Amino acid sequence: MRALDYPFGIPRGSYLLDAGRPLDWRGEVPAGRVAVLAFGANASPARLAAKLGDMAASARVPVVAGELAGFDVVYSAHVSPYGAIPGTLLPCPGAVASVHVIHLTEAELARVHSTEPNYDFVELDEGLSAYMSKHGALRRNGAPVGVAAIPVRDRVWPALDERGILAAVRDDLAPGVALEDFVAAQATDPEVAAQRTRTLRATAIPFDAAAVA
Repeated sequence: MRALDYPFGIPRGSYLLDAGRPLDWRGEVPAGRVAVLAFGANASPARLAAKLGDMAASARVPVVAGELAGFDVVYSAHVSPYGAIPGTLLPCPGAVASVHVIHLTEAELARVHSTEPNYDFVELDEGLSAYMSKHGALRRNGAPVGVAAIPVRDRVWPALDERGILAAVRDDLAPGVALEDFVAAQATDPEVAAQRTRTLRATAIPFDAAAVA
């Protein structure tokens, strides 16, 4: 089940997405690219290629590994179109998240924009932007929940893998339903996904862009 695979395999180091294939890379970023922070599925070679669609065949996208201080990667308070609970960033003093920066042409950026209906494109720092959840961070037991697949030093909040967060949301919204059935319902019925998103969003932790500008 696709949702359970989120965030779809992220390399630890830098790479070049060359015609849809990840290659080891330590070169220089070409001029004129837009730097976009990637902390979830956008850092996955397979998912980035899928988002670029037919452009991937001729694309050469540098994806540079790094760290982001003062943030954790946590689950967003929404259901993705394929039924996952995806990630977002949330300020967390002292935490250091493993991230990537993808360097896109303007045309590639426009294509990726079209795949991000649940995210706002926010400038975090001069020359670096990120997709931040429109819905805020999922709150459970009074706190956000870290995305366990993303390494974060000095993480202070509890973390779960994708199966764990889906099971937790299932326990809250549809106790007793088999996890596969719960995920399949929100992956195949947009109204189910929308209703569950509205419920999660009602208690979400908002992201304050002004606080990190």
